[in-house]
Amino acid sequence: MTTTRRDFIKTTGLGSIGLSILPPFYSFAETPQGLPRKSPESQGISSEGIRNFLKAIKESGLEWHSFMLLRHGNVVAEGWWKPFAAQNKHTLYSLSKSFTSTAIGFLVNEGKVSVEDQVIKFFPDETPTSPSENLKAMKIKHLLTMNTGHHTDSMPDIRAKPEQSWVKSFLEKPVEHEPSTFFMYNTGATYMLGAVLHKVTGQTLEEYLQPRLFAPLNITGYDWEKSPQGLNTAGYGLRVSTEDIAKFGQFYLLKGKWKGKQLLPESWVETATSKQTTSQAGDNDWSQGYGYQFWRCKPGFYRGDGAYGQFCMVMPEQDAVLVMTSESWNLQKSMDTAYQTILPAIKNTSLAENPAELSALKKELSELSLSVPKGSIKSSLMSKYSDKIFNVDKNAFGITQVGFGLFADAGVLRLNFGKGIEKIGFGWEKWKVNPAKQKNPFSANPIVIPSRIASTATWLNDNTLQINFKFVDQIHGDKLTVIFDDNKVSISLLSSVAENTKNNPDKREKLVGTLIA
Repeated sequence: MTTTRRDFIKTTGLGSIGLSILPPFYSFAETPQGLPRKSPESQGISSEGIRNFLKAIKESGLEWHSFMLLRHGNVVAEGWWKPFAAQNKHTLYSLSKSFTSTAIGFLVNEGKVSVEDQVIKFFPDETPTSPSENLKAMKIKHLLTMNTGHHTDSMPDIRAKPEQSWVKSFLEKPVEHEPSTFFMYNTGATYMLGAVLHKVTGQTLEEYLQPRLFAPLNITGYDWEKSPQGLNTAGYGLRVSTEDIAKFGQFYLLKGKWKGKQLLPESWVETATSKQTTSQAGDNDWSQGYGYQFWRCKPGFYRGDGAYGQFCMVMPEQDAVLVMTSESWNLQKSMDTAYQTILPAIKNTSLAENPAELSALKKELSELSLSVPKGSIKSSLMSKYSDKIFNVDKNAFGITQVGFGLFADAGVLRLNFGKGIEKIGFGWEKWKVNPAKQKNPFSANPIVIPSRIASTATWLNDNTLQINFKFVDQIHGDKLTVIFDDNKVSISLLSSVAENTKNNPDKREKLVGTLIA
């Protein structure tokens, strides 16, 4: 049976290596700045091995945004590829599902629900008049394990009916298989977990988790997208920092304990992260089995993961956590890169400090950056078009005028939506992060989430300017190809998704403007 992870993206969106655990001579405690930091060697990991990881990332051709490696509760290495930075929140996509599962764990522990509870009993007003036997048989545990009985992911059906509640749309979808007999990766099922929680508590997922998980772990500044009914989307849409993901992983590594206090029952953690169902056929990291919104991994541990490479890998045997965020187009390659470099670097004893390797590692970490397109930072037309205004033909974005500040040290794109000017600064062949969060100006989607925009630009030839956006509180980016032709300007748009896939063409129209005399 196959999953529909890629369908979700369209709609939203080794064996055990046998290392022994070190004796528990260390103690885990959070510092005021966050998780404690120690050298890799002091925690039994070689700096050279982490450098091999960075080298493999570079050679992979994939785009990483950040990583953080913990051993024995201590951060031993961390890095962000500019323009991404430690303070950024990062969209988790389906890694959000593991947080939703955690909320259900708390709810079960409080005796408010059981995984054996029938789903429709919580929604009598939105259940079809004559529910099918399969729908009546669906339980909370089937939502958790992606065994609802649906033959396809329910999320496309849910989003196709904006006029009615997502719960009603889910319950109306035919359930072709008996629950527990058919695995189907089903983001709508995760939404229903949040809906059950809301029915029982009157709270959204983020409200419910705040005192139980977020506050104890000192996870702050998070946000979570919501459905039209005001419930958190549950299966995607949570944004937290890289270190917050690492705290979540450490919380699970400690089997639900934090600062000596058992917050989530150890039995729940064991059940949620162990194989509860067969999953995708084959021999990859999606065929190792599925728990309660956690995947099993080939090396014998488990992970929460999200589209485009948002990973929280928890490695109990190695007493380690690895977090990776990215815009990856080959998730198996992303995981293999970590397995082949990080795992061999983990030893079952502390290592002698290696100042030379550690110094080299720190230098490499400080220099991490996404590549930037390079052509020329100058054009003979810069003075001709700098600070001029173009009237733009009618378009779906509502842009009425466009202008450019083209200066020697940096540039700025100016957009008029009829209600004042929006400005996006860019660097010449280097990233410039605009401090204010703003919506992508080239999206006609009214629910686009604001993000800081990082921009870099280069001249491909004397009259063609390429500007690249990266939405640093999100994942993706946009490429603008600006062509100046006498008194005309045209702007073509290409999203990073469309650029890197064959089945998601960018259908946005070209902007055309005329210079105001």
